[in-house]
Amino acid sequence: MTILSNGHQWKYTEFLDNENYSFDKKKILSSLSEKEIDDAYSSISKWEGYAPTPLISLNKLSKELNLNKVFYKDESKRFDLKSFKALGGAYAVEKVTKGNNDIIVATATAGNHGRSVAWGARRLGIKCIIFISEFVSDARGQAMADLGADVIKVKGNYEKSLIECIKQSTENNWQIVQDVAWKDYMQVPTYTMAGYTVMMKEIINQINNEKITHIILQAGVGGMAGAMVAGIARYLDYVPITLVVEPDSAACVLESIKTGKIEKINIKRESLMGGMSCGEVSLVPWKILKSSVKHCISLPDDDIANTMKLLGNSSFSDEKIIAGENSAPGVISLIASCEDQNIKEKLKLDIKSKVLLIGCEGDTDKEMYKKLINQ
Repeated sequence: MTILSNGHQWKYTEFLDNENYSFDKKKILSSLSEKEIDDAYSSISKWEGYAPTPLISLNKLSKELNLNKVFYKDESKRFDLKSFKALGGAYAVEKVTKGNNDIIVATATAGNHGRSVAWGARRLGIKCIIFISEFVSDARGQAMADLGADVIKVKGNYEKSLIECIKQSTENNWQIVQDVAWKDYMQVPTYTMAGYTVMMKEIINQINNEKITHIILQAGVGGMAGAMVAGIARYLDYVPITLVVEPDSAACVLESIKTGKIEKINIKRESLMGGMSCGEVSLVPWKILKSSVKHCISLPDDDIANTMKLLGNSSFSDEKIIAGENSAPGVISLIASCEDQNIKEKLKLDIKSKVLLIGCEGDTDKEMYKKLINQ
């Protein structure tokens, strides 16, 4: 298998250096504290069925790209939800309900976060209402209904579903469990991010004192990326080079880092990377990401299906990996960066590099997964 010599050009749209980059551990941990991070691990690691997800070596890919190692955190094995989101929403549900079973929780979602909230509510025996946009597949909606949630479809995009969720929750006194922060709504998204940091704790235990030189983080509203940066600040005594990757149709972190303030993107076409198709970075992660991310890269959808297929047929590693459409961007941005000499030098990607990628989901939408890998 030759990824780079078969004439295929791996595409990226834009690459940006953060001119305001400075990794200030103290500042990062003032947004997501050590105590919040430690509490999340302490709780989640005691849940029934908890086990660290695998950290797989993409040994064929690292050889091909002439890098020392490429690690892939495989979140397709996270509980039975097949996504890192299982760590966030369910943990936030546990925190906000504080053992009170009369509370009704509600959320708006494009899929994985809602499943986590529904699963977390079922775990605790409480009622859950979920708002999805008309663009969310029936299979994703059904997966949440199967977990006991009442699923309400809203006309329009994700933002419209969130507006409807806030409206009905306010009228009915439901507790909103959202992974997006806004003014006066910061605590729950902070709990959600604290849940995500469990991945970083597991990774530290799995790499056996090896030093990660680079970490590539997918961003939608920025929650996972911000949480992983906080995890670096909490658990590592060194700082890897961080690269945030987004769909080019919804590069809200990249555009915000460009100007130094939150920029809202008008999404004109929905990306295949549905979970990352977000028009605005959330407030809590923005506080962390604005100065602690070194580089940003945006991608078109062109290589998503092919990358999912290559992961699935063990072209990149010794084992087959079931990777959803939001897991592919890390791999694509790494290959595209290695193919572009200028970016490769800027990122200092070489034979000493040990790169960490986040395989943030498996086939959370089975129909979509089959369709894409059979293209």
